[in-house]
Amino acid sequence: MTKTFHMTSGMKIGTAILTALLRAGFPLGPLTLLSVRGRKSGKVYTTPVALVEQDGRSFLVAAFGVVNWVKNIRAAGQVWLMRGWHTESMGVVELEAREAAPILKRFLQSFQRVPFIPPYFDVTPKSSLADFEREAMHHPVFCLVSTKVMQE
Repeated sequence: MTKTFHMTSGMKIGTAILTALLRAGFPLGPLTLLSVRGRKSGKVYTTPVALVEQDGRSFLVAAFGVVNWVKNIRAAGQVWLMRGWHTESMGVVELEAREAAPILKRFLQSFQRVPFIPPYFDVTPKSSLADFEREAMHHPVFCLVSTKVMQE
């Protein structure tokens, strides 16, 4: 059974530091700031996330499961991503488990050494794609789509 997400005080501090660094324009690898409008409040919430790049496309992985930003994305259908000094509005498409599996596997391979990531998964980087398909039920994956493409 995977660990249930709980934002610890250490994670709150780390999130605040990462957010400040990303807002100041510091490049931090695959990290970017994700902003999404709250499904109930209408307020815009911002959190740092790691993007997975594959085949020229970018994906968001819900490493901690169906947390509030996931619920908000499902309701809003769009996000804002801030990289450096550039903010871009993007549409999101949630992937089916079969499509999400290789993205989840790549995510876990990339972040297996981040100590607070693996406890939220019931698979390892060496698990089969079939195992990752089952895991996708607990870790939604979203493909980022240009809003220009969505309007066409």
